[in-house]
Amino acid sequence: MNMINALNWRYAVKEFSSEKIEEQKVQELLTATRLSASAYGLQPYRLLVVNDINTRRQLLNHAMGQDKVLNCSHLIVFAAQTNVGDDMVNRYIKAVATSQNISIDKLQGYADHIKDVFTGMDDTQKREWAHQQTYIALGTLLTAAAVMKIDSCPMTGFESKGFDRVLGLHEFGLESSIVCPLGIRHPDDNNAHLPKVRYDYSEMVINI
Repeated sequence: MNMINALNWRYAVKEFSSEKIEEQKVQELLTATRLSASAYGLQPYRLLVVNDINTRRQLLNHAMGQDKVLNCSHLIVFAAQTNVGDDMVNRYIKAVATSQNISIDKLQGYADHIKDVFTGMDDTQKREWAHQQTYIALGTLLTAAAVMKIDSCPMTGFESKGFDRVLGLHEFGLESSIVCPLGIRHPDDNNAHLPKVRYDYSEMVINI
């Protein structure tokens, strides 16, 4: 599908059908999300796929009544890492050295630069930075999903602490950031037939 047509087709689904997305397509979509841009390439988050129906029922209690959490084909939770610092940088630098066949010594200057940036942040700022990266990944997921004709509905209206408890995220050094149900739009979802409302190009784009 043409990119612009795909983005015009996309909307925040209010009601999903019972139809399931093929696992291969979901894996392809998550691979596209994994390849998303990320500051310094650090990817300070994880993507949780919540399939267990009982877990979803528990999450519904913290989703402000939005039953998409329960009824969608696949539920994706973006969870930001809470420990942002030297260990994260060292792990990434090691991965770069391995994949690009470069010695870690040659990457030390880059590593020190990233560490200096984080040194200038307090813990709250570091965690906010990690959450910001999940929004970049979400944008990639939504765009890729539209091109693949997979419906989605990004959600920030949920109780993150409740999600964290149900999913046991603190044990993994994570905290929930964004929730995104995936599936196939229900034929009775009236929002699917409403015209898309976005500001005109001339209003949104400012040439300087």
